[in-house]
Amino acid sequence: MFGIGKNIIEGALNTTGDLAGAVIGAGGNIADRVTSLGGKKIKGKVILMRSNVLDFTEFHSSVLDSFTELLGGGVSLQLISATHASNDSRGKLGSKAFLERWITSLPPLFAGESVFQVNFTWEDDFGFPGAFFIKNGHTSEFFLKSLTLEDVPGFGTVHFDCNSWVYPSGRYKKDRIFFANKTYLPSETPNPLRKYREEELSTLRGDGTGERKEWDRIYDYDVYNDLSEPGKDARPILGGSQFPYPRRGRTGRPRSRKDSNYETRLSSVLGLTIYVPRDENFGHLKLSDFLGFALKSLASTVQPELVNLINLTPGEFDKFQDVHDLYEGGFPVPVDVFRNLTKGFTPPMFQELLRTESDQRFLKFSRPRVVKEDKNAWQTDEEFAREMLAGVNPVMIRRLEEFPPVSKLDPEFYGDQNSKIKEEDIKFGLEGLSVEEALNEKRLFILDHHDALMPFLRKINGTSTKTYATRTILLLKADGTLKPLVIELSLPHPQGDQFGAVSKQYFPAEEGVQKSIWQLAKAYVVVNDAGYHQLISHWLNTHAVQEPFVIATHRHLSVVHPIHKLLVPHYKDTMFINAFARQVLVNGDGLLESTHFQAKYAMELSSYIYKDWNFVEQALPVDLIKRGVAVQDANSPHGLRLLIEDYPFAVDGLEIWSIIKTWVANYCSLYYKDDEAIRNDVELQSWWKEAREKGHADKKNEAWWPKMQSINDLVESCTIIIWISSALHAAVNFGQYPYGGYIPNRPTISRRFMPEIGSSEYKELESKPEKAFLRTINSQLQTLLGVSLIEILSRHASDEVYLGQRASIEWTSDKAALDAFENFGKQVFEVENRIMERNRDVNLKNRSGPVNMPYTLLLPSSTEGLTGRGIPNSISI
Repeated sequence: MFGIGKNIIEGALNTTGDLAGAVIGAGGNIADRVTSLGGKKIKGKVILMRSNVLDFTEFHSSVLDSFTELLGGGVSLQLISATHASNDSRGKLGSKAFLERWITSLPPLFAGESVFQVNFTWEDDFGFPGAFFIKNGHTSEFFLKSLTLEDVPGFGTVHFDCNSWVYPSGRYKKDRIFFANKTYLPSETPNPLRKYREEELSTLRGDGTGERKEWDRIYDYDVYNDLSEPGKDARPILGGSQFPYPRRGRTGRPRSRKDSNYETRLSSVLGLTIYVPRDENFGHLKLSDFLGFALKSLASTVQPELVNLINLTPGEFDKFQDVHDLYEGGFPVPVDVFRNLTKGFTPPMFQELLRTESDQRFLKFSRPRVVKEDKNAWQTDEEFAREMLAGVNPVMIRRLEEFPPVSKLDPEFYGDQNSKIKEEDIKFGLEGLSVEEALNEKRLFILDHHDALMPFLRKINGTSTKTYATRTILLLKADGTLKPLVIELSLPHPQGDQFGAVSKQYFPAEEGVQKSIWQLAKAYVVVNDAGYHQLISHWLNTHAVQEPFVIATHRHLSVVHPIHKLLVPHYKDTMFINAFARQVLVNGDGLLESTHFQAKYAMELSSYIYKDWNFVEQALPVDLIKRGVAVQDANSPHGLRLLIEDYPFAVDGLEIWSIIKTWVANYCSLYYKDDEAIRNDVELQSWWKEAREKGHADKKNEAWWPKMQSINDLVESCTIIIWISSALHAAVNFGQYPYGGYIPNRPTISRRFMPEIGSSEYKELESKPEKAFLRTINSQLQTLLGVSLIEILSRHASDEVYLGQRASIEWTSDKAALDAFENFGKQVFEVENRIMERNRDVNLKNRSGPVNMPYTLLLPSSTEGLTGRGIPNSISI
């Protein structure tokens, strides 16, 4: 690919050398024309990236742009006064100025910024330049990073933070406008800028019609009607129906001819062209980092070829060492098959996705941290329990408040779903306590996936999946660790749901076939947990629920609104990764269905869980109290006392939550002096109303929504949004490969039920327990696909911006806001140091556990790649 790009550039140089020289001269003539005009001049510096810097195939555009420059088109800018208005009350316009030296140098081979000069004619009565128009007279788009004006009379330096793609002017109905990095509430907006502010928001809202094109900047809502084609095996439409769901960004693609309720899908080849507003797309660095392309290749190329390969050479893992071989030697592939797999791949994808040094091995993975220090420690009961507190899904465990556990499923439809665990089943492990005493001392906890899965279990087990709905009861020991006491595996009654559940209990064992049965029981629990984690804790509760807030923010909060400036860094790439997920991950027959036990019922199940979603309960303190793992205590840090003191996710998370909330409160206090200011902010009220009523339309009548009538409402709501985008997503995403890359530790599929005594499977369990275990969980193909997927999802890109950082240091001109943010960054650094101190404390056994794997998922900083740490500002992968 790089050689091809080089040839294109060299060819263009050879054929247009004379033209290029002439055009450079033309650029100089334009500059002479501008600077020869009368009046005082102020200098401007424009930083941008040209599209052909980012895409080799766009080089021809620069040649066409050269002709445009000869004709005097180029790029023009026009300042808008924030203090003096024209006759229509809009800000006075300055004279047009043209970008100079647009083609004085050929672009570098790799992406980089270019700096251009522009000279504006200045009139003494112009006042403060609060905005500017820009018109792109070229044939291709460019990414406008910023404009900085120097020595503006009476104002000094004025900065415009732009960070937006600007397409040729013919693509727009109105010229693009950018505002200076001032911050205004709607009522405080200078009168000459008010109509511009309102019109820009109207442009971003669009009119709700037509198919969106890549240059459109329109944010709108739609239901999930694009997960599959209509037909016999179609996935249901989610949202606005019997299947409630958050809304996603509207693309306006044509409706299906088979069923007009469904939107047509793109072919896999076009997966990366799915519409989101261009500024929401992956940046050029992230795309060149392979993340998007690797996902696309995994879905469209590697998956079908692997299916063919496994079908030709059917194989299974027979022992745990076979799985370890994936990290020590890779997966063996015949030469001809390897060539089919790799045909058309780019060099970075060879390095990252294939990781091969010869034609004989394929998909050699890095060793997951969970088996890096000890290959066998993952099998211990202590590690099984510890990962409920410090694993990739630490948001599920709750305190047991009633014994035996009680189901909330409607008995009229589902019969008796209450647990059948008895006190005599667990009293051996209660350290001398009765069940009542253990409950009163708040030492019994439960991981309960029963009610979430039982309504779907009959359908799910009708696929290749064979699994259970699980309950696991645990005791908090004196040393602060948890130990499992019993696992209950339940199936729907064979005669019908109304007859209740058929349940069986399994208990810890350390030898013989009973030990193998106990290991399988734990595996069924983890299958439940891994599927719930990926679909609910990760996809639904971070990616999907956040998108409506992204859309509403751009539709109703101007770029100069303080809350827009607060929130927008936490939205980076979210719409694009979600759109891409609908194309290859959560779609029908997509990678999630192929690698998780819910199979084709995955998204329907997530809709069922969304019915109980509550925005307020996404606040970490509220969540911990609801799950019974913390109680309010004014004398404890953050006003909460954890009942499991060594709960790494909760301990670290509360520190992160607290400093986010402090930052948000300090920032909001700069702009809102009282609750009345909240109520009178028309943009804020429109934003919150639409986020509820359109973005989360199926939940709009819930009484728990904050009313947005007070500063407290605003602070709590913004803190929740930032928490979900940053720390919560980091906690449930970037540990996927470190914990789940070794599939026996976190299987996502079970293919057969617990062996019955006397069966051939039971005899296999007795004689070859590892083989029986591996025949039960993910197959070889499912393992290769699943591990490939989560390794991609667990990586940080090189352009990631982490909590406490901003992509631009000039995101606002308000010194008080900059000072508050600087203090927030210092607090983030201090929290990181305290987390590392806790990880060194040998008395905190849950922080590293038997696998000797310190809990690092909420360490804010990270480098590029697979690090198992780092809190990006946004849900960007």
